Amino acid sequence: MTIRKWFGKFPVSNQKGASMGKVSLKNMVFYGYHGVADQEKILGGKFEADLILEFDMTPAIKSDHLKDTISYENLYKLVHDIVTQSKYFLIEALAGKILHEVFTHYDPDKVCVRIRKPNAPVKGVLDTVEVEISRSREEYEKQF
Repeated sequence: MTIRKWFGKFPVSNQKGASMGKVSLKNMVFYGYHGVADQEKILGGKFEADLILEFDMTPAIKSDHLKDTISYENLYKLVHDIVTQSKYFLIEALAGKILHEVFTHYDPDKVCVRIRKPNAPVKGVLDTVEVEISRSREEYEKQF
């Protein structure tokens, strides 16, 4: 049996994991220098990123204080700095670096990173190339 309490306007359960929520930063756009081709390293290009974190939001729901959640402004800055200040051959490695830094600096239960490269040098017509990496904290800790 789950007991529900009301904190302000929000119902909060005392059952573990019942107040899980997601913070999503969608379609962040940056200019970076990632790629295998020489021109990509010299000229750079546009990269789009999505970041989704799942974590227990009970403390933030109860307190309504920024200190009790994961700041999306700080998450944006983290992704911005990685995409614009580092260079990778593969967007898979770029996504992996973002995933690693999020788990290192924050305490989410799950993270999903998507990186899109709209102008990928592909001999063909397509909207974008995208990679997605999703890991739970348990999966991440086994991997790293």
